[in-house]
Amino acid sequence: MIAEHQHLAGEGAKLVELRLDYIRGDVSIKRLLENRPSPVVITCRRDRDGGKFTGSEEQRQLLLRTAVAEGAEYVDLEGDVAEHIPRFGKTKRIVSLHDFNRTPANLDEIHERLCGLDPDVVKICTMANHPQDNLRILELTRKSKVPMIGLCMGDMGVPTRILAGRFGAPFTYATFHHERAMAPGQLSFEQMRDVYHYDEIDATTDVYGVIADPVGHSLGPLIHNAAFQAMGLKKVYIPIRVPREDLVGFIDEAPRLGIKGLSVTIPHKEAVLETLTQADGAVRGIGAANTVVFDGDQRAGHNTDYRAAMKSLQEAVGWSDSVELPLKNMIALVLGAGGVGKAIAYGLLRRGAKVVLTDGVPERADELAERFECRAVDWSGRHGVEAELVFNCTPVGMHPNVDETPFSKHYLRPNTFIFDAVYNPENTLLIKEARQRACKVITGVDMFVRQALLQFKLFTGLDGPADLMRDVLKRATAAVKY
Repeated sequence: MIAEHQHLAGEGAKLVELRLDYIRGDVSIKRLLENRPSPVVITCRRDRDGGKFTGSEEQRQLLLRTAVAEGAEYVDLEGDVAEHIPRFGKTKRIVSLHDFNRTPANLDEIHERLCGLDPDVVKICTMANHPQDNLRILELTRKSKVPMIGLCMGDMGVPTRILAGRFGAPFTYATFHHERAMAPGQLSFEQMRDVYHYDEIDATTDVYGVIADPVGHSLGPLIHNAAFQAMGLKKVYIPIRVPREDLVGFIDEAPRLGIKGLSVTIPHKEAVLETLTQADGAVRGIGAANTVVFDGDQRAGHNTDYRAAMKSLQEAVGWSDSVELPLKNMIALVLGAGGVGKAIAYGLLRRGAKVVLTDGVPERADELAERFECRAVDWSGRHGVEAELVFNCTPVGMHPNVDETPFSKHYLRPNTFIFDAVYNPENTLLIKEARQRACKVITGVDMFVRQALLQFKLFTGLDGPADLMRDVLKRATAAVKY
């Protein structure tokens, strides 16, 4: 623990929590505190509060009193024991409550009770079961007269950890290594420092994010935050897990989190339309949006997937902007009738292609084919389509299922254009096999970076750093171990 403390302080951590309950055997608080390289929070968490302490409650409280006597900068005291451990010296008291099951309805009552226990800092840490729980805990943090740290646990609670400082928390919590989280949903110190630049976030920081379910796979935070940082913009982009049933409520409340814009992905690209006050022509034609921009009471929907995919295809095929129907009579097979499939099919039809749709859920392909007045085939019949262009708009082949392909290599014909919208990994099994069969390939990285650049423009009004965003994405996907 001493070695890890020294390492973290050397990496720039300004305050380090020492979890005594993770030490087996006798604990020497004096040794932990002497020559410490940074201020500390001393915590000894019992099992019912998510800790590892196996001794008696008397032994645990003795450790906490000893930490106070030895002059630790902070000591964490649960609400039911705070009154039994008196204030002494300069040690500040964090009076805390942890609920690993829910975010209680009576947060104000809990807060008032903790404030009555002589705290220097109140800490309330609850489990997020709905995205709105994040807003409740953060708004309580902002209005608290006593400095407060309000956090939600779980992957749904990640926004509270990143935005804590924006709402007035004196500090937030991270783990020293991404594989050693002390609480569900905790990010690593390195992520908080290098991806989100936590110390630069304050009440004036504009918030952007990606909404999905699940959301942990998204690389949007990496590339957008890198672009914000490179251009000196006071903005942060965060991952937000939003279940389908919570979408409308979340969009209604998003501006209260400081959100100015959102990337929208699976499963919300179609459902988000009902929350918009305006939508561009592509969104109306496609029936899906992947970007929402907030301006006062207005919520404008855009589809950058469509524009990015068509630009990538144009560069690969080589048509001129002056050609009205550059894909006239070319047969294009679109695998997947979800948000990306809709965007690509719409773009292909507008450029004269004969589109054939297929999906693992036949009704979805049939419905879209009827709407777009094109052909649909059963998923089992996809290999029978003699297409000149094949587009994978499904997640098949995406990390971690990298040994899967949506289209058998035996049906890949030389000189066919194969476009795979999956970007992680860039070289999917479909792309690898297409190259082996002398097909012309377009990877998802090109489309992803293009659509991110278009989103960046919508968010900021500025042109983003394309080379940087592409480099960050390629380094991130190359770092994944398959």
